[in-house]
Amino acid sequence: MMNIKKEIPLIIIVSLPFMYLAYIWKELPEKVPMHWNINGEIDRFGDKLELILIPILLPLLIYMVFLIVPKIDPKNKIKKMGNKYQHIKILLTTFMSILALFIIYSAKNQSFTNPNYIALLIGILYIILGNYFKTIKANYFIGIRTPWTLENETVWKETHKLGGKMWFVGGIIVVISSLTLEKQLNFVLFMIITGIIAITPIAYSYFKFKEIKKTA
Repeated sequence: MMNIKKEIPLIIIVSLPFMYLAYIWKELPEKVPMHWNINGEIDRFGDKLELILIPILLPLLIYMVFLIVPKIDPKNKIKKMGNKYQHIKILLTTFMSILALFIIYSAKNQSFTNPNYIALLIGILYIILGNYFKTIKANYFIGIRTPWTLENETVWKETHKLGGKMWFVGGIIVVISSLTLEKQLNFVLFMIITGIIAITPIAYSYFKFKEIKKTA
């Protein structure tokens, strides 16, 4: 059963973008910016009603997923994670709420001052998640879930140990580049770093699995 007291801070965090949007609703024009290019220039306007989707699809959806996952976990492995699952839920829900607030604020002011700010936030997220990776127990919902990590506990541990280091270092690089590089160059580097830290652990899990099978 859900612990309501434990969830109240998260419910407040999820509610913040909704409350902010309600507060500024009368000030918004009927058409507001809905998309910006990598230079921070508006390239699509939309009806202000579309803004309601932002807090729904970002913090609310993520929060609901985290509530549902333990109930559908076939082997109850999520429960074995204890407080770590709650910490990750708080982290990602808060991140999505901040992102939603930033987007709504940018739409209100019709200005996306610097796209590097988004990359900066994601870089910080990479750093924090990298610290958590090595402590995540094998499960079907959170972490680097490949057929090989789910098949073998050693592969899971070794893959997450490598993944954790890569995400941590990658996050630091993204943060530094977001503070120092111009927009287009930072975007290219951000995409490269994201691709490397996403793909390399997956490939590693395959080769590690094969290596263990050969020596078994």
